[in-house]
Amino acid sequence: MIGKSIPMHRALNTLGFRAKAPRPIDESMAKWRFHFAIVPLLLVLVTATGPAAQQPRLSEYEIKATYLFNFGRFVRWPENLPAHKDDSFGVCVLGQDPFGPALDSTFSGETVGGKPVVIKRISKPQDAAGCHILFISATEEAHLKAILSSLDDAGTLTVSDMPGFTERGGMIQFVFEGNKIRFEVNLASAASSRLVLSSELLKVASSVKGSSPHGE
Repeated sequence: MIGKSIPMHRALNTLGFRAKAPRPIDESMAKWRFHFAIVPLLLVLVTATGPAAQQPRLSEYEIKATYLFNFGRFVRWPENLPAHKDDSFGVCVLGQDPFGPALDSTFSGETVGGKPVVIKRISKPQDAAGCHILFISATEEAHLKAILSSLDDAGTLTVSDMPGFTERGGMIQFVFEGNKIRFEVNLASAASSRLVLSSELLKVASSVKGSSPHGE
């Protein structure tokens, strides 16, 4: 990555866009839709030349970290899970961490659902208690079936960029469309863990697999 690692919602300000403070899931989604519309454009700046190259450049995983931030704001978790009753919002990485400092800088000082975000790197799925969002590294692909089975009823949003993740039962998979980072959703997998995905989240997904009651 070229340039200083900065959270994308702050990078929007740098590029001339004003981002307001995060809003609860049941408020206006206009800012979020704008945010996601601008994210694919920013990926081009990673390799841009000329005047645009003078702006802070965003790496692939800075962009993916910001997607995780927005997922946290537009997914609703079950309220009766003991692992989620503490005073923090857990964002975890299982396996080799591809984010580096991008994850910490993106969530630095942020809250989700009124809870301060806590970043955790874990080596086994048994350590995922308290993780609202779990990014499963591609290094764990050989063990994916066992990992997902261990998370049944955990109320954890599973995210990855490994190929075929949603087809194998994962909930959200990052994909590339041209030079744009998008995401696919397995709605049935999310519903089986009693997670409610906002209809606004589903609208900007590149594809939605499975079926369940409509998101909010």
